[in-house]
Amino acid sequence: MTDQDDAPAIPEEKHHFPCGQCGGDLEYQPGETHLVCPHCGHEETIDQSADRTEALRERDFDAALRNQIDTADIEETRVVKCPNCGAQTEFDEADQAGRCPFCDTPVVTDTGTHRHIKPAAVLPFRIEEGVARASMTKWLGRLWFAPNGLQEYARKGRTMSGIYVPYWTYDTKTRSRYRGARGEHYWVTRTVRRNGKTEQVRERKTRWYPASGTVARNFDDLLVLASRSLPKDYTDALEPWDLGDLEPYQPEYLAGFRAEGYQVELVDGYSEARDRMDQVIRQDVRRDIGGDAQRINHVDSDYWDITFKHVLLPVWLAAYKYRGKTYRFVVNGQTGKVKGERPWSAWKIAIAVVLGLIVAGAIGYVAYLNQ
Repeated sequence: MTDQDDAPAIPEEKHHFPCGQCGGDLEYQPGETHLVCPHCGHEETIDQSADRTEALRERDFDAALRNQIDTADIEETRVVKCPNCGAQTEFDEADQAGRCPFCDTPVVTDTGTHRHIKPAAVLPFRIEEGVARASMTKWLGRLWFAPNGLQEYARKGRTMSGIYVPYWTYDTKTRSRYRGARGEHYWVTRTVRRNGKTEQVRERKTRWYPASGTVARNFDDLLVLASRSLPKDYTDALEPWDLGDLEPYQPEYLAGFRAEGYQVELVDGYSEARDRMDQVIRQDVRRDIGGDAQRINHVDSDYWDITFKHVLLPVWLAAYKYRGKTYRFVVNGQTGKVKGERPWSAWKIAIAVVLGLIVAGAIGYVAYLNQ
């Protein structure tokens, strides 16, 4: 999003909710609709009276680019930028130091703030940290050549971090005019000579016919990652997300968790969305052309009624440093799906190679004896 320097200052929003019994900080309970005090067990229900239709409404994209977005949709939060991976995550005001949840680099907090478009919706954590850790451990156990030390470290290491990762969603209507050609296959028989013999062979050919037309498609909630802290193939592997469970943004859902500020600006996210929409439109064009093969010479698309939302999706994250290398593992906080970097054990690979050679040698020896 472009700078909001002309907008009035908005006080920093702190996600602290004191317990009504002991004064400790309440935390959101994954999968529930209440906050829990980890000290005394007191529970407080999250207010569910918000107007969902208004809270989850789409925001006008062009108005946002002109800095004409409602000031109620802007917030300022205290963030810390990791000096290694560049992730911007919210830290509690009381924290003076910590470790980056994305790459395990030590960070020292400061008073920096991030002025940004406020999330319109949040997908609350559904699974607890223990469930996420069990999923990660099971995933590691299926990796044959993972170092034993890393597996053991992952099992006994510190708890996973719950992070709300930023995304943009885009909606738009499209109409596309195209020109191309439709190919229809047919077969001909030819006589050829091979090795001194005459043979009849069938050969496929294609007749091409001009084709043109119009296709239309409405895109709804096209999801684009607004973070650069994790490899995109990690977050893509966590899909699908059930966006039907989105809740109107309330800071109570962030209590006890961290939220990453978006690094991909609204306009840049839309550029990625356009690329993906163009690919879908080309698939629609091919279906509309029909035939056995298609050629697309030109596509001219109109986009209108472009809207967006800023949403937060839940990810359990572990970053482990093992023998000088950082390994990262992510777990979908809604479904428990796991993705991570595949570690390799040189010793296990070497042993597997040796065992393979021994087995191959034994099979060869038996075969020799049976000759």
